[in-house]
Amino acid sequence: MPHGPEDDGVAQVESELYARIGEQAPERRLAATRRAVELLGDPQHAFPVIHITGTNGKTSTARMIESIVRAHGLRTGLMTSPHLVSIRERIVIDGEPIRPESFVENWRDIQPYLTMTDDELRAAGQQPLTFFEALTVLAIACFADAPVDVAVIEVGMGGEWDSTNVVDGQVAVFTPIAIDHAKQLGNTVAEIARTKAGIIKPSAAVVSARQTPEALGELERAAALSEATLAVEATSGPNGGFRVLSDTPAVGGQLVSVQGVAGRYDDLFVPLFGAHQAENAAVAIAAVESFLGRGSQPLDEDVLSEGLAAATSPGRLQPIAQQPTVVVDAAHNPHGARALAEALPVAFPSDHVVGVLGVLADKDARGIVRALKDVVATFVVTQPPGPRALDADAFAAIVVDEVGPDRVVVEPDVEAALAEARTLAEDADAEADLAEGEPGAMVLVAGSIVLIGRVMDLVHGEGESA
Repeated sequence: MPHGPEDDGVAQVESELYARIGEQAPERRLAATRRAVELLGDPQHAFPVIHITGTNGKTSTARMIESIVRAHGLRTGLMTSPHLVSIRERIVIDGEPIRPESFVENWRDIQPYLTMTDDELRAAGQQPLTFFEALTVLAIACFADAPVDVAVIEVGMGGEWDSTNVVDGQVAVFTPIAIDHAKQLGNTVAEIARTKAGIIKPSAAVVSARQTPEALGELERAAALSEATLAVEATSGPNGGFRVLSDTPAVGGQLVSVQGVAGRYDDLFVPLFGAHQAENAAVAIAAVESFLGRGSQPLDEDVLSEGLAAATSPGRLQPIAQQPTVVVDAAHNPHGARALAEALPVAFPSDHVVGVLGVLADKDARGIVRALKDVVATFVVTQPPGPRALDADAFAAIVVDEVGPDRVVVEPDVEAALAEARTLAEDADAEADLAEGEPGAMVLVAGSIVLIGRVMDLVHGEGESA
């Protein structure tokens, strides 16, 4: 891949961002980011916002919303996190990661204001702007500079005190809420939902996936206090609420029929796998209906079809290599792992799944393994890059405790783990003596978004050197 001055500039900006406090140690505050954008002239008010929070499915839903809105002819901004390979993936303009030169120029433009904010914070005895606070300010500046007609912004963590909450979302979107980041957000679903409900702004439209009663109660309370409208995904049935009417596997994804907030849409192609992605699509459709027509006007079905069909969500049940098939999925908590376990056999039938798993130390490793142990035949336990990773041997002890030693191989190096998993899949096929057309063994990589990014990078590198 060519390397030029733009790449050096992006690497320098990334280095300066990562020199700040990491995004997994957020400050529970909003005033710092508010001060930084105030010094910039409040560019977050230059465009309307669809604001998204939840525990799982945020990025896929955000990307579908952005694609549908863009199909309607609007210039879009999209902020998601974390990234898989390049930090520029987090700031997308009109469907493409921000150009390197724009990324660098906007960073240089806002640096003096970040420095002023840092100085004020230090003088008040507080920590300077964190990685994610600075990144949020950068994304907002990039969207205002583009300029965009609408920004689709994914919360980093929580909601109420997340730095993205400096925006005033015309639509607040909630994907399923479960327990994750308990140290920062709370130990119960109700506590977590209460924090996430903080993104609801006065008179906003609120769109929510199906929730537990505890979570829904918090969203209903917050919506009532803000005089916001609330549309909640219904369970299957003839009455009430937007919902998935049907989903049928298809080549490259699935055909989905959806009852929206304002209209019914049949046989939409969604190029993503799994029933959970069908539900994410329903939430995305309801969100766009709420944004474009306050939920009172159906979307044009041709435009909607175009937008959904063009949606992508890298690292979400995504095949990245063949012979054997290698599929990556960003499941990094038990809720996501359960969705993966349900979707994998439908999307990628296999008689033998070799799982490459690595997790971060603050995740529910045992819960992830329990969710996957009935679909994964052999676990290749590895260690994601970075200081937050759970040691491979410590993770292996948990996996052995759950599935027994005969199904576990330990390989701390990610590249070696991927090679070992491919060999195990090939050996399984050789032993099975498959008839033509029978599904063979495959490799599944999951457990950490950092791990997924590293594996995608490795496989991409193989293609370049071929």
